[in-house]
Amino acid sequence: MSMLSRLVRDRTASTASEFTLVLPLAILFLFGIIDVGRLMWTWNRAELATQWGARYAVVTDLVPATLATQSFVSGSVTQGDPIPTSAFSTTRCTSVSPCSNNWGYNATAFTNIVNRMRTIDPNIKATNVTIDYDNVGLGYAGNPDSTMPDVSPLVTVRVRNLAFRSLVLFGRSLTLPEISAALTLEDGSGSVSN
Repeated sequence: MSMLSRLVRDRTASTASEFTLVLPLAILFLFGIIDVGRLMWTWNRAELATQWGARYAVVTDLVPATLATQSFVSGSVTQGDPIPTSAFSTTRCTSVSPCSNNWGYNATAFTNIVNRMRTIDPNIKATNVTIDYDNVGLGYAGNPDSTMPDVSPLVTVRVRNLAFRSLVLFGRSLTLPEISAALTLEDGSGSVSN
């Protein structure tokens, strides 16, 4: 009986047992900190790649192939008039479908933009990228320079459905929110080497 009471009062191994209880939580917390850092790195890299894609898209060939040669002069729009959004509002281009508005699709220009983005973030695939050309009221119908588009659209490059593989969630993936960057078209007829 005295041996049993002495065993109950003995505290020599209590630190080791407490450590074994706290160790898994401490490791999970440490990996959680590392995971949040990795998530922020991945997010920042995707955001920078999207900005590079927008910059590249506004100085190289247009993805909607015939937008540069599109004439917006019509019955109600005379030469020199601003181009109304009824004539051109938005053109969306993806890797799986041609651009809306039936203005053709320059697959090489789209691929060059995606490849430029991949120099920053190799995880970006063509299926993650969408490029929008929006009429924001810049440009005039009947531009005398036939090599330049009448309209100077706002070019928005979007990256969607990028996956982040988490350590803390035992390898499960999280989908990053949509990332976008936009600039006004500068010289859509130019050709910049990749």
